[in-house]
Amino acid sequence: MPKKKSPPTNEPSRRPQDWTSEQKLAVVLDAQGLAEDQLGGFLRQRGLHQATLSDWRETVLRGAKAELGGRSDKQPGLEAKRIRELERELVRKDRALAEAAALLVLQKKFRALMGGEEDDTEPKNGR
Repeated sequence: MPKKKSPPTNEPSRRPQDWTSEQKLAVVLDAQGLAEDQLGGFLRQRGLHQATLSDWRETVLRGAKAELGGRSDKQPGLEAKRIRELERELVRKDRALAEAAALLVLQKKFRALMGGEEDDTEPKNGR
């Protein structure tokens, strides 16, 4: 049985971060007038999540406010995004460092048990 093709749409069938600014704006504007019960089908048809649409809507509003207000509010948003990215990277690196330290301690203890080396790690019970 041949695979049934879905009807073509103007929106790309790829990851949301691959969409152009014009495509994102079109989706935000198209979704603006939809009722809540229609919005779910609209998002499924385009392969999007509600959170993605909300992010895009906020971005459109920030850009419109900055352009219409004559001032650049883009920097604080970009700085906040960069700070969040750096904080996530720092957490990831902290976890990797803690894992590496634990592996080193285990390696020393293993060598001490197997090779007769002295175990210079401190026991947890303080003895």
